[in-house]
Amino acid sequence: MAETTEKITLDMLTTNSVSVKRQQYVDVNGIEHPIGEPWRRAYVNSAAGRQQVQDEVPEPYRSAIFAVWGDEPTVADPVGESPGEEDAGSAE
Repeated sequence: MAETTEKITLDMLTTNSVSVKRQQYVDVNGIEHPIGEPWRRAYVNSAAGRQQVQDEVPEPYRSAIFAVWGDEPTVADPVGESPGEEDAGSAE
């Protein structure tokens, strides 16, 4: 029976952001083959982004991200914005 594994890659890890890629692989006769398309998500070093990393990224990848990001956010969270609100215009 073929065994499947998940590999996680941290792409473009900087003090302000990181891209996390997850890919499933199947081992067939000692050769790893990717299954489907990789899953990707970008996180920014804001208060909300740090919480997302805490909630969604497993160890030891989480610790690697926070080792580069340090103890404080470097990006401000958007104030009063939610998805789709950029076209809403002024509330006055």
